[in-house]
Amino acid sequence: MASASQADIDWLVREDANLAQAWVSRCVALGEYFVAREAGEIVGFLRFSRFWGRVPYMEMIRIQPAYRRSGVGTALFVAWEEAMRGEGARLLMTSCECDESRPQDWHHRNGFTETGAIELPGLQSVPEVFFIKHLA
Repeated sequence: MASASQADIDWLVREDANLAQAWVSRCVALGEYFVAREAGEIVGFLRFSRFWGRVPYMEMIRIQPAYRRSGVGTALFVAWEEAMRGEGARLLMTSCECDESRPQDWHHRNGFTETGAIELPGLQSVPEVFFIKHLA
């Protein structure tokens, strides 16, 4: 697991398809992507930002279908968590839609607890559930 580099941008633009290339490039430049590789090829990524400019917020974690449920996502998450802990973070945040049971189960397995939800009319048909994880 490592931070993404400029060489990874084309792959990330393809796989993180809801974002414009300029935004992907910005995130890479700021170190806001972690990538997982298998035999030199990217098999997954984790993108994050900072809520209120301070709290690490995992925006997206996506693993190629052939590598799902093999520990790649958890390894990406652990690498990100350790990096954030190393930067002095004491809290992590993430979210998913309220009707997404598998992502919610993943968050719970990885130590997150629900902290609230918001409705985003016009953007999503169901509320977004937020999760936090306290770091020791």
